[in-house]
Parts: sequence; structure tokens; C-alpha cells
Amino acid sequence: MDYSLRTRIANQPIYRDSELFKEIHLVKGNNERLVMEMNTGYHDAAEVRAYLKCITDQEIDEPVTVSLPFYTDYAKHITFGKEIFINNNVLFVDLGGITIDDHVLIGPRASLITVNHLENPADRRGLFVKPVHIKQNAWIGAGATILPGVTVDENAIVAANATVTKDVPANMIVAGTPAKVIRQIKAEKEF
Repeated sequence: MDYSLRTRIANQPIYRDSELFKEIHLVKGNNERLVMEMNTGYHDAAEVRAYLKCITDQEIDEPVTVSLPFYTDYAKHITFGKEIFINNNVLFVDLGGITIDDHVLIGPRASLITVNHLENPADRRGLFVKPVHIKQNAWIGAGATILPGVTVDENAIVAANATVTKDVPANMIVAGTPAKVIRQIKAEKEF
């Protein structure tokens, strides 16, 4: 993971005409080919992990399962834990950093977004980033959107099609747009 770039872009605007903006788009452009290759045709689980290793520049554990197609715009700021399942058509906009802890489930068409555009119309093409963290054993439902700066805590469930704008507490279920806590998870046994 490119911690140097993550440090340089944290908590500051990235303007369209800056050197940082150019550097980001150079890496993005280099990864697009690999992402497209990975998403074209059939690849077994080992081949997908091999592509992800090249795309993210990190080791991917064998129990990690990513169903294709999988989309990422930057890829170098994703951290995968162990025994993760990511269903098909998931989108990671990861420039700000996406951390997926162990045993996480992510449903089809979910989007994890770490990038926002600047509010000022004159600077709108610029960027501002905040990390997303999905903690251990969380479940992100189909079509859910996790916005910049959000942490989904341990064992939490994000309902299908929810739009998460704020942190999700541990052991809670959130639903809706914007997502709100609807109840605590009823655990019949401890893990």
C-alpha cells in the first residue's frame, strides 16, 4: 500500500491542476488494464487472487473470495483481511483507503466510496478523501452505498440499498437513505 500518497492526500483538498492529482491518475490509468483483464472471461479463485495481488500490491489470503466483476478506481489503497466474501459488481472507490477486516460479507452491487468532489463550483473537479473501514464480521447488503469517512463496526449489518452517511455501531442493523439504526442484532450464540 502506498502510505506515502495516502499521507499526502489526507485531510486536504486535491486540486485538478496539482501534481498530486496527476500522480493519482497515472496510477489509476496503469491499474485500469489489469482490472479490465481480471473482469474479462472466466478466472478461478486463485487467478482472481493473483490479479488482486498485482492490482493492490499486497498478498491476498486464500480464503478471500471476490466474485467477478469487481471494480476499483485506484486499488492501491485497499486492505483485505481474511475469509472475506465480496459478491459480484461491487465498486471500491478507494483513493482515501478502504480497510476490510476478517470475515466480512459484501453483497452484489454494493459501493464503498472514499472520494468526494469539492463543494466550490470553481474547484468541483478537485477531490477530498476520507477512509472507509468495514470491521470484523460485518455484512454489507446488496446495493448498499458506504460514503467517505464511514466505519461499519463489528458484526453490524447494512441493509440492502441503504446509503450509509454516518458510522454504524457494532451489533446493529441499519437501513434506509440515509441509513438509520433499526435494531440490535439478535445473537443466539456467541462466536
